[in-house]
Amino acid sequence: MKIVLPGGTGNVGGFLSRALAAAGHDVVVLTRRAGVDLGGGVRSVRWDGRTVGPWAEEIDGCAAVVNLAGRSVSCRYTEANLREMMDSRVDSARAVGQAIAHATAPPRVWLQMSTATIYAHRFEQANDEATGIIAGAEPGVPGYWAFSAEIAKRWELAQEQAPTPGTRKVALRTAMVMSPDRGSVFDVLSWMARLGLGGPVAGGRQYVSWIHDRDFLRAVEFLLTRDDLAGPVNLTAPGPLPQREFMRTLRGAWRVPVGLPATKWMAEVGAFALRSDTELLLKSRRVVPGRLLDSGFTFDFPRWEDAAADLARRTRARRTRARS
Repeated sequence: MKIVLPGGTGNVGGFLSRALAAAGHDVVVLTRRAGVDLGGGVRSVRWDGRTVGPWAEEIDGCAAVVNLAGRSVSCRYTEANLREMMDSRVDSARAVGQAIAHATAPPRVWLQMSTATIYAHRFEQANDEATGIIAGAEPGVPGYWAFSAEIAKRWELAQEQAPTPGTRKVALRTAMVMSPDRGSVFDVLSWMARLGLGGPVAGGRQYVSWIHDRDFLRAVEFLLTRDDLAGPVNLTAPGPLPQREFMRTLRGAWRVPVGLPATKWMAEVGAFALRSDTELLLKSRRVVPGRLLDSGFTFDFPRWEDAAADLARRTRARRTRARS
C-alpha cells in the first residue's frame, strides 16, 4: 500500500519509514528539506507543514497517512519554543486534514502522532484511555506543564475536527520510543548511564513510560489494518516503572554498577547544559496500553529488562559495524 508520512525525517520517522518500505509499501515522506535522500526506497516530497500545496497530490489516492510532524520536545521550554511546538503540531495536523478533506480518493486511515504527556502527573494509578486523567489541573507542578498538555489536546483536536468522514482517525498517544539509533532517547540515556550519571533524579519515584521501537512499528502496522479501532490509542509498553528502577535496569544492560543520584536543582543544571527541560525527567508518566491489549495486540518487549538488553546489544552491533 502507499503510505504518506508527513514529518517523517526524525528518529521515529526514520526507522518507521525504512521498515515500511522494506515490507514492500510505497512510502512517501513529506519534509521541509528539499531534495533530501532518505534511502531504503523511501521517496521525499517537500511541504511547509502549514498550508496545502502540491504535496497534497501524494495523499490523494494513498491508503494511509501517518502524521509525525512537530518540533522536537528536546529543547528548553521557553515561551518561543513552546509556541513553536504548539504551532508545528496543530498547523501540520490541520494541513493534513485539509488535504484529506479535498482528496478525490481519501486514505482509509489517518494515524496522527500524539503524546502520553497528555495524561496527568500521577504515581499511584496508571492512565489508560478509558479512565486516565487528562493533565492540566494537577496541584504542585510547574505551571508550564499545563501548556505541554494543552499542546497535546489541541494536537488531537485538530485531527478530530478535520472534516474527513471517509477516513478512520487514530491519535497515537505515544510514550518515549526506544531505538538504538544515534540521537534517540535510548542513545542519550545510555550515554548518561555509561558516564555514571544514570541514577535516580529527585528521588526517582516518577514513572517512565516507554515502548521498544519494534513494538512501536508493530503497533502502527496493527492499527493500519484494524478498521474497528479509532480515536486515542496509547502506544506504550504495559510495564511503566519508576525512574530509579528504569535507570537501574538500563545501567545493568550496559554493565555499569553505579549511577550518581541527582537532586531537582542538579537536574535543572543538567537539563540546561543539554538544552532540554526537566519536565522530561520529573513528570510521572504512568501510562498503559489499554486499548491495544484489549484488541489482542501482544508485545514482543513488555518488560524493560528485556527491551534494554536488546537495545544495548543492537547498539553495540551498530558501533561494531561503523568501526569495520
